[in-house]
Amino acid sequence: MGNSPPKSAHNSHIRRHVPPPALPQGSLHSYPLHPMATFNDIQLLRINYLRGPNIWTYRPVLEVWLDLGELEDHPSNVLPGFNQRLTAWLPALIEHHCGVGERGGFLERLENGTWCGHVLEHIVIELLNLSGMPTGFGQTRSTSQRGVYRMVFRARDERVARVALEQGHALIMAAINDQPFDVPAAVSRVRTEVDDQYLGPSTACIVAAATDRGIPHIRLNDGNLVQLGYGASQRRIWTAESELTGAIAEGIASDKDLTKSLLKSCGVPVPEGQVVNSPAEAWEAAQDIGLPVVVKPSDGNHGRGVTLDLRRQEDIEGAYHVAYPEGSDVMVERFIPGNEHRVLVVGGKVVAAARGEVVSITGNGRSTVRELIDSQLNSDPRRGYEEEYPLEIINVATDAKVQLELKRQDLAADSVPAAGRQIVVQRNGNVAVDCTDDVHPEVAYIAQLAARVVGLDIAGIDLVAQDISRPLQEQGGAIVEVNAGPGLLMHLKPAVGAPRPVGQAIADHLFPSDEGGAGRIPLVGVAGTRGTSTIARVVGWLMHLGGHHTGLACREGLYLDRRCVDTTDSAHWEAAHRLLMNRMVQAAVIENDARTILRDGLAYDRCQVGVVTDMDGLASLAEFDVLEQDQMYKVMRTQVDVVLPEGAAVLNAAEPQVLELAPLCDGSVVLYAQDGSLPAIAEHRAQDNGRAVLVKNGRVVLATGSAEHVLGPVSELTFGRNAVPIDTDTLLAIVATAWALDIAPDLIGAGIKTFEPEALPVTPPAAPATGLAANAGGVR
Repeated sequence: MGNSPPKSAHNSHIRRHVPPPALPQGSLHSYPLHPMATFNDIQLLRINYLRGPNIWTYRPVLEVWLDLGELEDHPSNVLPGFNQRLTAWLPALIEHHCGVGERGGFLERLENGTWCGHVLEHIVIELLNLSGMPTGFGQTRSTSQRGVYRMVFRARDERVARVALEQGHALIMAAINDQPFDVPAAVSRVRTEVDDQYLGPSTACIVAAATDRGIPHIRLNDGNLVQLGYGASQRRIWTAESELTGAIAEGIASDKDLTKSLLKSCGVPVPEGQVVNSPAEAWEAAQDIGLPVVVKPSDGNHGRGVTLDLRRQEDIEGAYHVAYPEGSDVMVERFIPGNEHRVLVVGGKVVAAARGEVVSITGNGRSTVRELIDSQLNSDPRRGYEEEYPLEIINVATDAKVQLELKRQDLAADSVPAAGRQIVVQRNGNVAVDCTDDVHPEVAYIAQLAARVVGLDIAGIDLVAQDISRPLQEQGGAIVEVNAGPGLLMHLKPAVGAPRPVGQAIADHLFPSDEGGAGRIPLVGVAGTRGTSTIARVVGWLMHLGGHHTGLACREGLYLDRRCVDTTDSAHWEAAHRLLMNRMVQAAVIENDARTILRDGLAYDRCQVGVVTDMDGLASLAEFDVLEQDQMYKVMRTQVDVVLPEGAAVLNAAEPQVLELAPLCDGSVVLYAQDGSLPAIAEHRAQDNGRAVLVKNGRVVLATGSAEHVLGPVSELTFGRNAVPIDTDTLLAIVATAWALDIAPDLIGAGIKTFEPEALPVTPPAAPATGLAANAGGVR
């Protein structure tokens, strides 16, 4: 972002496209050393999670203040054996480019000597890489206090980041003091936290696709409920379900018998079947329908409890017991010969299709069935217990469906099949071969019709066909299930074929690009100390007059339109975040100061207008080690860095340091100053019809290039019925911000005169514990 060297959006230390080598074995090895002193632990003085754009980067980071203590006098090249131990434990450190800019760069820094805070940064990054949450950003910088450093690294989740830091801290001290360390156990600890805390693969791929389109997101719980977009422009997803997925449609999809009856009435081919209440009824139904049959739960999913191609009474009755625990009822259906397929329909269009595989093993005359399953199937890298794996580990001891399948072949887990004998282990639930390009138009039409009949905007259509490139009718194929909230992993990680951009399809469905939807609302960020609360409040009032339900978070409180819902200082991340979650908020104004940026980062990823009034307040920032004016510049640039390309920065041209922020803005720049003859304003107006707000002959003037529009005399632009005068710089900032929002000049003037500056009556929210998002009905 910006037109000058930006804050890092990625880290040149890491070549992310190069997969790290396999985790080393024997990681408890210690190198023999000459006698050396034992060093005290690096002290972690402060750990702070910056949740939004900050002075380091545009995304969340964990910021750690480190005190190296005596290690300040011992860089890596004077610690005996340290570099050898570290690179033996973490060989993929060779991929870290560091400041050298090439493979092996960090190792070069190690050999030449670098301080342990920098080394810890790379250790943590590598542990995250090995744990399946690669990060591409990290920095370590000294502070004004000797031996104390600030280290940061990219952190999608705070708890994952803290565990990675904890393990990295233990690892570096073990390497320094020549103590054993179990690297695989550390990686496993971080990976467990990733699995517990991070989004599932289906949700993550949608969020990633939204991010690629510039659509912001907010995670609403510890699971997979995510808000895409801000305020009134938001959409919510929960895995592959969206807020457009109706509860009635989901209820229909969960009732397979009802689904079939609706599909059949609309001409969609479905297998004949009926609900049964006992194993004996299942056998009777199978005889009525005609063998072979399928037995499955009436409202199960993911193929659980489904048994195919049943021909014998004992198998059918056994399949009833497999299906019964997986749903409320059990169904018997006519068996459709062919391969199972999953067709994904999003917004009425087929976007992906995958074909299933029958899973089997081959006997060798020596190994048991259980051993063959482990050696021939569970060794497949596509199988695992975590959600990231497209196929599950097969546990013959606990999987009743596998046991039944073996029984049908007169086998058990401990049987030893003859050499060369093929044994079917699973007939369904292994959809892993991409066949999107093979789907016949008639098949696509039937799948789309099935989704529409049920009423699902995102649907996984299960169909059986011998060849999906031919119409279903001519081969006796049929749709057997319609699923809400379908899994996406089979399309993201197919065993055969290309991955499909299903996350992008869902993001485009929720935010059609032809409607210009990026999930954003007009959002203004106001940073500085001079009159910022007044600027924020009046701009919020002007946006309200323009027809928007406007949220305002400032030092004077939290407002929804003219209603104050919190009288405490709300110029901070939490209050702003509450506004962005509120579905009633159509526009937002958020006041920030340097402390907010340093403590939490900004609450939003981008804004339409970013205002910077001054660089004051340095004296109050010593706890952040911000002691010089140049450091304040780096803090306040954060507000300008996040302005959208179609937005504008509003800058005080009378402040030289503020003026220096102009080249950083991705959008346009509107300057303001009382003295319209300032060289900076004259130059800005001369370049590409730059805009400025200034005072000329006692009047507020809106200038675009050489053209000028008089808004009115400064003396008449006062607040409210009592004509309260306004500080001139504050007035100009208000006018410039409103103009940057394309508010008509007449409305700007009238709105300023009708704004009442006195404290507004407080109407406490009905349920303060639930936050504004749940209290949206109180907005008037």
